[in-house]
Amino acid sequence: METHAEVVLVVNPSVTIRELAPTYARAIFGIRLRNWPNGERISVFVLPDDSPVHAQFIKQKLSIFPHQLRLAWNRLEFAGIGQAPTTVLTQAEMRDRIAGTTGAIGYLSEEMVDNSVRVVKILQ
Repeated sequence: METHAEVVLVVNPSVTIRELAPTYARAIFGIRLRNWPNGERISVFVLPDDSPVHAQFIKQKLSIFPHQLRLAWNRLEFAGIGQAPTTVLTQAEMRDRIAGTTGAIGYLSEEMVDNSVRVVKILQ
């Protein structure tokens, strides 16, 4: 199923950042950046690799390919210096986990956004 809705970056309301540079967003999703500027731990949530929403977010917002991100996560895990983001199965679960996890970040189709999470703009 192809999605044509805009996919947006969302965070737990505890996160104070309102916008991110693409390089900063890539560093977070690549698990190279693990804490927010205030020191709070970043919890990254993603949809499965075969999800159209996942592919759309990674390609359009991070300007990389999903397989490149997966390779980066695998390298971190194999080297023992990090672990891949938490994978959730649905956008509803993504929203609930981000809403319930301080410092969390992920992405949703615009129509899935409600007041339990906050949209962060990725600068172009």
